[in-house]
Amino acid sequence: MRKALIVLGILDDSDIEWMIRVGTKQTIAAGTTIIHEGKEIAALFVVLSGNLTVTAGGTQVALLSVGEVVGEMSLIDARPPSATVTAAEESVILSIPRDDIDARLSEDVGFAARLYRALAVFLSSRLRTTVSNLGFGGKSRLDESVRDEDEIPMDLLENVTLAGMRFTHLQEHARSAR
Repeated sequence: MRKALIVLGILDDSDIEWMIRVGTKQTIAAGTTIIHEGKEIAALFVVLSGNLTVTAGGTQVALLSVGEVVGEMSLIDARPPSATVTAAEESVILSIPRDDIDARLSEDVGFAARLYRALAVFLSSRLRTTVSNLGFGGKSRLDESVRDEDEIPMDLLENVTLAGMRFTHLQEHARSAR
């Protein structure tokens, strides 16, 4: 959920309304694969409920839950995904078509700046966590000057409440959609 708060805290209300308008709510059964490693994807996904597993080379590398954004790496670098994403349980996702995102990015420079900044912060956070999990960059939990990789950046904290309201709005829309 923390990552959704980062992304939704940087985007603005018109961006969220646009995502709702062009996105499609999908309920996916446990075991359903939404992203196949090495195969292009046509959408960016936001997990509204449930859990998804991420596997790379046949090994589970992550469990994604409510609020996670999926498919962002392929959106940024236009390369096929480096992992497979499968529903661990029945889940609800918001699927935002890649073609619609690309069109909005080219038409709305403000949206492009907000989305790319949100994804950069999101991916930076993920990379810091990965590096830490690999045993690099040891830190002391008792030293308050050392920043925890799970902390939300200070400049984004003021937007957390707003981001939470935006995510709730996405979920409510999904509940009322067909």
